Amino acid sequence: MNNLESKSSINSGGSEHKDNTVSGRGLKRKYGGNDLESTECHWSTDDGWKENENYLGSTSAYMSVFNLSNAIIGTGLLGLSYAMANTGIALFVFLLIGMALLSLYSIHLLLQISVLTGSMVFETLGQQAFGKPGKFAVFGSTSLQNIGAILSYLFVVKKELPEVIQFFVDQDNYKTWCMAGSYLVILVTVIVILPLCLFRNLGYLGYTSGFSLACMIFFLMVVIYKYAHCPLASTNFSNISCTTMSTPKTFVLNDKTVYALPTMAFAFVCHPSVLPIYRELKNHTCRKMEYISAISFFAMLIMYLFTALFGYLTFNDSVNEELLLSYAHSSDIVIFILRLAVVTAVVLTVPVLLFTVRSSIVLLLFKGKFSWLRHILITVVLLAASDLLVIFIPSIMDLFAVIGSTSANMLIFILPASLYLKLAKSQSSLQKIGAMAFLAIGIISICVTVPLIFVEWNIRSDNSTVTGSCSGQHSHQ
Repeated sequence: MNNLESKSSINSGGSEHKDNTVSGRGLKRKYGGNDLESTECHWSTDDGWKENENYLGSTSAYMSVFNLSNAIIGTGLLGLSYAMANTGIALFVFLLIGMALLSLYSIHLLLQISVLTGSMVFETLGQQAFGKPGKFAVFGSTSLQNIGAILSYLFVVKKELPEVIQFFVDQDNYKTWCMAGSYLVILVTVIVILPLCLFRNLGYLGYTSGFSLACMIFFLMVVIYKYAHCPLASTNFSNISCTTMSTPKTFVLNDKTVYALPTMAFAFVCHPSVLPIYRELKNHTCRKMEYISAISFFAMLIMYLFTALFGYLTFNDSVNEELLLSYAHSSDIVIFILRLAVVTAVVLTVPVLLFTVRSSIVLLLFKGKFSWLRHILITVVLLAASDLLVIFIPSIMDLFAVIGSTSANMLIFILPASLYLKLAKSQSSLQKIGAMAFLAIGIISICVTVPLIFVEWNIRSDNSTVTGSCSGQHSHQ
């Protein structure tokens, strides 16, 4: 959906050849007939860098704004209302605006490095700065982010598809295996996602991106519409209305507050897509791309803020970790259409994300001609591992927390700052101090959020154990 994340459907993903994914013409050049996975990687060749430097893009500024907005928005949107419930409105707004501004600054650093080196490929910058370890660090962070997006989409299928099916049946009299999300996500993976992933080319990429962004806009409209029609029934509590729930809070600190920043980082990360979009921009300049980035981030900031706010004001403390699950599923045709659209969008986006991960693996680890056996094995292994993880991940917030505090943190803070400090040696001391402070923010963020997340998991596990023990004793009585 993160396009939704097809956020990463236009990610660089591991090769200079992937830069062509950001415009209509680029889509045709990349997927229309060329086979990316049978090409060789040119990370370390001077010719590759010169080609990037002299390349003339053809994408308009308006389309670039659309592409970057599409790269930003994703499933992180679904968790922002829950984040607001655990931070309070005032703290949430402060953190969200702060994350948007910091993300824009990291894009500024990336563009500055690109101009100084003449390279428009994230992995190339990593290699120029730190050699192969730098290239693998960028590859690992980008791939982990893409895999995290895949997991979030499959998690949406796991949770939302049973709700779609229940719209047609009497849930009290129709509880079978086909209503279980874990079975459904495997079924959808085998019947729909796997065949799409086995294609060597993905010509429908552009349509998927537009449809995903439209779904998220529709989602915002529904959230505002439902708030205006309180009271609503929540799936968490029977017959709870907006007017009888707890009042909205301005400032909140609890054990769930730690999830807020990783969720926001997950929602705003789009940095692997920035340089490909910059490369395809017609008459591209650093200032022009920064202007495009500012417009895109402002638009997504408003969308995130409105969705989180109206979702929180509708359900307050009873808001679900995944906002869409907060709405009653019984006979609401609007919610049904929204769920069906979201499920369709994420199912169509998963092959796009898997394509980028698989292509990066092939370009990084294998050489030679295209192999169907290798192509199928990598696809099956990635999808099987993803399904297993989705089945056992208890909450989408856990996914946001892990990916947001690791790969998203690397892509937003640590990599841009460290690459800038290494490659931009001729820049002023003031700019270097800013980059050093930015790097420190990223390191501190990882050192603080990751342990706190583990502490929260431990508390949750202890509470579950105590609850289960009490239930067992009560049943024996």
